[in-house]
Amino acid sequence: METPGLPLIRILIVDDHALVCTALHLLIENRPGLHVVGAAANRPEALSLAARAQPDIILLALNPGDRSGLDLLPALLAVARSAQVLILTGSPDPDQHRHAVCLGAKGIVPKEKSPETLLTAIEKVHAGEVWLEPAMLATVLHELTPGRSRKPLSPEEAKITALTARERAVITCIGAGLRNKQIAQRLLISETTVRHHLTAIFDKLGLAWRLELMIYAYRHGLAPLPAAPRGEFPLR
Repeated sequence: METPGLPLIRILIVDDHALVCTALHLLIENRPGLHVVGAAANRPEALSLAARAQPDIILLALNPGDRSGLDLLPALLAVARSAQVLILTGSPDPDQHRHAVCLGAKGIVPKEKSPETLLTAIEKVHAGEVWLEPAMLATVLHELTPGRSRKPLSPEEAKITALTARERAVITCIGAGLRNKQIAQRLLISETTVRHHLTAIFDKLGLAWRLELMIYAYRHGLAPLPAAPRGEFPLR
């Protein structure tokens, strides 16, 4: 959907299921700032559209055991040099996900995730961030880091590692008891952007509500404990 004054993120959909392509097209076009430049059902169509349209994001669907989609990924990046590839997959295979990242994918979105998660992932990847499940991010970082004999990250450490700097700033504000409007004012962003950050934070940390996030932030050092009122004992 085009919004005056808002630069469009141009998206190419690659999926061999016509019904899925139609649903994704409607979902994406309904989001301000996002625009579908085309949909491809096979390799020749995908390469032709990518070369002609030069999209910002290529949404590449992968099915379980799909080798052809993985083989297509480097070719897409070769013809659409400024594009970022975001994988939409129904496969739970971490080896396939890791292979996709090694081939140049900037994000993996499981198909069971919410539509809002997919839209947020598109925007984050376009902004230069990586969108990966915490466990996958930890694995990729571990493999790409010299001296891989170091101790692996714990599950909670992996979740926290997946947070961006901006998401950490939002969590700090939440720990201070700020509401969305106050967070927006402090970080110089819109309330809509604050809500998008919170959606991503809840998803990455596996949390569901605001108070739960506050407790998590205090427990894991993501926000300082508030000072106890005089005459009361501080939380420990």
